[in-house]
Amino acid sequence: MNDTASLHWKTGSSEPAHESSVSKIQSSISAQENIHALQSSASELGWSKSLRHRPYEDVQALITGTLFSAFGVVMFSNAGLVTGGTAGLVFLIHYSTGWNFGLIFFLINLPFYALAWKRMEKAFMLKTFISIGLVSMLVNVLPEFVRFKELSPVLAAILGGLFMGMGMLILFRHRASLGGFNVLVLYLQEKYRWRAGRVQMLFDSLIVLSSMALVSWQQFALSVLGVVILNQTLATNYRAGRYSTL
Repeated sequence: MNDTASLHWKTGSSEPAHESSVSKIQSSISAQENIHALQSSASELGWSKSLRHRPYEDVQALITGTLFSAFGVVMFSNAGLVTGGTAGLVFLIHYSTGWNFGLIFFLINLPFYALAWKRMEKAFMLKTFISIGLVSMLVNVLPEFVRFKELSPVLAAILGGLFMGMGMLILFRHRASLGGFNVLVLYLQEKYRWRAGRVQMLFDSLIVLSSMALVSWQQFALSVLGVVILNQTLATNYRAGRYSTL
């Protein structure tokens, strides 16, 4: 006689006793799983909220990111180098006309605010506007406090590219940018999942190639080096979706 038949005979019930016990255990397990699921969801919700940047953290990030970016611009300008994006356009205008870099940088970004207003969240646009204003001010203020008596163009390309890349990275992680192509790049990344660093490198390359008529071939080569370092910093450290909860 098998175990099931024995159990039937001992209980005298039409329903197998082990099936009734298993059913109760399964109900208990199901209830426990539901409780654990609810607890897990609550925990995850609290964890997600705790990861969100607070206003004072955004303020610190905007100041730090724009300071890093402006310092990189100052190093590039000191060595006569050119970068990409809207800053690259501003460098070309600045070198050819002598106009104030900060003022040009602020004005040339105005058309991109329309894209930021229509396509991006309002908080992003506000933080981007503030970031552009800070960089426009800092590139004029920093030379009053930091003077390079002698700066190797090679070092300027390397450190300048790193400073600008890290500055943009900080701003990107706090849902801000330096306007211009940065706005377009972030829009393309969020809509089409294109890597921000790769797209930015394409735009930057076109701008830098246009500078060949204004700078020497040595400065051109170092400008390319600086642009590669800047964009590789972004491509390595910023990927779509990785910071969506921040």
